[in-house]
Amino acid sequence: MDLARHRDQFSDVTETQQNAHPRNASTADEALLKRSFERPEFLDSDPWRVFRIMSEFVQGFNTLAGLPPAVTIFGSARTDRSDPYYAQAEAVAKGLVDAGFAIITGGGPGIMEAANRGAVDRKGISVGLNIELPFEQFINHYVTIPLTFNYFFARKTMFAKYAEAFVTFPGGFGTLDELFEALTLIQTGKLKHFPVVLFGTSYWKGLFDWLRTTVAEHGNVNPDDVGLVTITDSVEEAVQIIVEARRRAMEDPVPGSSGTSTGRMAGGEPQ
Repeated sequence: MDLARHRDQFSDVTETQQNAHPRNASTADEALLKRSFERPEFLDSDPWRVFRIMSEFVQGFNTLAGLPPAVTIFGSARTDRSDPYYAQAEAVAKGLVDAGFAIITGGGPGIMEAANRGAVDRKGISVGLNIELPFEQFINHYVTIPLTFNYFFARKTMFAKYAEAFVTFPGGFGTLDELFEALTLIQTGKLKHFPVVLFGTSYWKGLFDWLRTTVAEHGNVNPDDVGLVTITDSVEEAVQIIVEARRRAMEDPVPGSSGTSTGRMAGGEPQ
């Protein structure tokens, strides 16, 4: 055995261990127990950030794992309570709760508050997945199961994983982001049996006319993909579309599922 090389390797390991200790700490235990009154730099490092991200997934999965069939309702945080869309979002949520669904929203004001309010009015489950923002976002008083996220992608996973459908009311960039992510997941086969209902014909018509003409004519989407959504002004139709989709999903479950759920995340994704 090459003793000189062995000594060199041992010396390298010892030096690495010593360098891992904070200044004025001679052992690992001393380093662990040493109290720092300044925020350690490592807390803002990417490796440490991975643990915070993981904790958001664990918290979300643990909290929502036992949720019954649910529908996620999206829409603007800026919608006033006097706006007709507020009352319609509340009515859609009531109808869905009456049909046996829990309600999931982003937990904020506007359309989100209206949907949570409708769920609570019918004594249903009212989930709010809040996001830390520098403005505009706070958990509304009608949320009975609150979760707060720092990372959009963790939050958006919960929106899709625990929902049987999306209902999207008029909104801005955040609402559009959530809408098109859902359509992408459906188009690529990651979500099965997943209706997307857009509420407000006059609001959404221009966007989908543009998709059918300019975008489809350039070959950037398949014309059939534009038909992945249903646009309506009817509370009853919105609820019925989701109820019927749930019934069909129960009759034709995703391969590999037990048949007791729709197998929302498909295509090899974790169930």
